[in-house]
Amino acid sequence: MNRSDQDFLVQKIRTQYTEREHTGLDELKALDAKVKRPAKVFAYIFGSVSALIMGAGMSLTMTDISETIGMAQPMLSGIITGILGMGMAIVNFPIYKGLLGMRRRKYADRIVALSDKLMK
Repeated sequence: MNRSDQDFLVQKIRTQYTEREHTGLDELKALDAKVKRPAKVFAYIFGSVSALIMGAGMSLTMTDISETIGMAQPMLSGIITGILGMGMAIVNFPIYKGLLGMRRRKYADRIVALSDKLMK
């Protein structure tokens, strides 16, 4: 390893252990994350739950698991459960966009003021 590569590596490691100065850009990034995080978390959780419900409906319809749990009419129950999960998956994105829009309106003034301050 030549000297310049070694110096670069030393400097890179050193910066990991030194205190960083808190800037307005850091605050802007944190505010942006504060706006987006709740909507993303909701979308991931709601989407996962809806996929599990849809999968449960498919399992009831296509396998013999219904005999194991003692269901009388697995086809009808499976179709209804699958459609319910599919409906939840379909409305996930509009709900996400609505939540994100509400949060953006709530924090828009602070973000615009901070970004104007940073751009000057």
